[in-house]
Amino acid sequence: MDLPCPQWQEHVAQKWTGLDPESKEHFTSLQEVDDVFKCALTLTTKEDLDFLQSISAGYSVQKDAQQAAKCRERGNSSFKTRDYAAAALHYSQGICFAPQSSEQLSLCYANRSAALYHLQHYQDCLDDIDKALKNSYPSHLLHKLEGRRKQCLTLLSLGQKAKDDHYNPASNHLNTPHGVKALSVEPLTFGICSKAAIDFSSEKGRHLVAAKRLAAGEVILTDRPYSCVLIPGMEEVKGKGGVFGVEHRHCHRCLTETLRPVLCEGCSYSRYCSAVCQQDAWEEHHRWECPLGADLIVMGVMSHLALRVTLKAGLKNIQMARDTIGDKHAKPESSRQNRESSDFCTNQRDPSTSYYGDSYLSVFHLLHHLNRHSPRLRFLCAVTIATLYLKLSELGPPPASWDVRSPAEANSQLPEEEGGITSWSSKLWLLGGAVLRHMLQLRCNAQAIQTLQDTGATNTLVQSSREIRIATAIFPTLSLLNHSCCPNTSLVFTTGTTANPSAGVAEYRRTDCGVTVTVRAAKDINAGQEILHCYGPHSSRMVTQQRQHLLQEQYYFLCQCESCTLTQDEVGGSQHESGLLCAKCKGSLKKSNVDTEAEWICLQSSCGFRISSSEVNHKLQGIQADLEKVVSLMESERPAEALRLLEKTQCESGLILAETHPLQGELADAMARAYATMGDWNIAASHLERGAAAVRSQYGEDSIELGRQLFKLAQLHFNGGARGPALSVIPKVRQLLCLHEGPHCHELQELQAMEDCLRGES
Repeated sequence: MDLPCPQWQEHVAQKWTGLDPESKEHFTSLQEVDDVFKCALTLTTKEDLDFLQSISAGYSVQKDAQQAAKCRERGNSSFKTRDYAAAALHYSQGICFAPQSSEQLSLCYANRSAALYHLQHYQDCLDDIDKALKNSYPSHLLHKLEGRRKQCLTLLSLGQKAKDDHYNPASNHLNTPHGVKALSVEPLTFGICSKAAIDFSSEKGRHLVAAKRLAAGEVILTDRPYSCVLIPGMEEVKGKGGVFGVEHRHCHRCLTETLRPVLCEGCSYSRYCSAVCQQDAWEEHHRWECPLGADLIVMGVMSHLALRVTLKAGLKNIQMARDTIGDKHAKPESSRQNRESSDFCTNQRDPSTSYYGDSYLSVFHLLHHLNRHSPRLRFLCAVTIATLYLKLSELGPPPASWDVRSPAEANSQLPEEEGGITSWSSKLWLLGGAVLRHMLQLRCNAQAIQTLQDTGATNTLVQSSREIRIATAIFPTLSLLNHSCCPNTSLVFTTGTTANPSAGVAEYRRTDCGVTVTVRAAKDINAGQEILHCYGPHSSRMVTQQRQHLLQEQYYFLCQCESCTLTQDEVGGSQHESGLLCAKCKGSLKKSNVDTEAEWICLQSSCGFRISSSEVNHKLQGIQADLEKVVSLMESERPAEALRLLEKTQCESGLILAETHPLQGELADAMARAYATMGDWNIAASHLERGAAAVRSQYGEDSIELGRQLFKLAQLHFNGGARGPALSVIPKVRQLLCLHEGPHCHELQELQAMEDCLRGES
């Protein structure tokens, strides 16, 4: 939920409609973000605060023993079906809901320790046992915990001995498990590589160019976000054990996925991967966000992230950033793509500095496009931030980083007026002005953080995956890159911890850098060429007219990249295959441009076949529904039934879908999973090859998506003993994985182990 919830949007829209013409004209005429905020503050009333409170009641993040008990019961149900991962997540939710030192808290910790024990996370199990005991675990159940503790200690002791033997120089078994050689990982270096440089032009603003030739696969820059916020309720994972959103499975600071989050003692929402992340988040922003938890969910991710950026920066940094603005009055904005203010360009002597994850200066000077946002959107953002500002001021003294009193005043005991007016001095409108500035910036500068999520049944031997959006962030260095609908870069996101392939199942290596993005050259980039990435609309998945419309609507520029100016473009769009087949002649369908109800027509003018968009959507929804049923059948270990449904669906889909349609790729993947589950590796591989055709069409020959598809194909060939086909596909997989994810990704290690085995080298 990027913008506020629909109820709040409707409330503010009515407030805007009810303003008198003079007030509307005055608000619309304001040219400075600070003035817009001050105006909104005068228009925000107690009725607005009361309405926010009424909506927030439906998103309560208070501790609740009854909710904790319900979560524990759901965990018990998952535990009985041996879905220990889902059980651990349910128990973790119970831990977050349970009041401090309550019996429910101790019971949830104890039950989670049992789930972690079965997942072979023995040290985590011991930690939860200790927490259960510290929270008054019932004495008549103590024998269960003591028995589990002894088992964990025994297994940990045996595991350590096996590890010592494994790495003993006298031992003949020096290889890591499964013959996979652990690759050394160099320390992460942040910033822009020496072969790239920051350039400036009046047309493009600051942007990144290749100073020297960059080879495909080379790292161009590595950046960390100034701040990020998880997206609540988005991209939920459905399975036998229940439904979990990303906010239940990821650390709310570094985004690491975890089964046993560390709770916040003040609210039931925020959770962390470790006590370190919990403490860092508390000091940086959460001590002020915690009482506003439900309000921030209502107000949306953009306002939440804008507030978090401002709290992290503090008054001193914001005042310093404001001092760098040479001309107070807004300068006319050109049609350039670059998202950074020209104020920053003219006030920085060294163009190679100030572009790192901790650089607030580069965040502050990103373009906010105040006068390009519609008056209604501007009013929504301003009233939202003004309301949050008033809610924050009700909580007591401001954050220490926002204390505008002198040291002498801060040490003296000044009497506070009712409502905290004295402690929130008049200078603190700067906080509200900064938050509004950042919320306006984020419409054009927010970066979606994406990660891979398994889709389909969890008990199959062929896993399907997709990229999902788990958070929104603001990256200072990444914001230098301009857009292209056919970019020459590839982005990979990592979070706070990564699996250690040479360690046991429960061991992880902490990167100590939180969330990071690595940008690599997706193709050779010659010296002098601009380095570009895609803001969303991509030429391989969207026609020109649609891409340009979306970019103009959100980023306020008309895209003139190479893909948008190709001479073979049609009027109104590129010649893109729709993936839909004519039921009459089996030719391709295209969407009509008539003003009446949209419909699809055959590209062969002599055919004359037409079908309504509603009928097409109905057929596609039917195929999607069948795919969801297949997943359910696979989860229930009924692959034969899943296969029968797939064969029926595939026959029906062939009447309307070309082999290159994305749904055909999903069907082929599902067929491969079903056959692999039954041990028919060769048939499974043939279906996966069909799926690769759809991936090639949708993403391109050099895409990471094709690399992942071919990686699964290599696994199937290997498991089926098809030596020749496996060895023929491995080089292409290696090339694509190295190109997009670098030489240290864990899939490459598995690929090398397969190749060594096939060639008889291990």
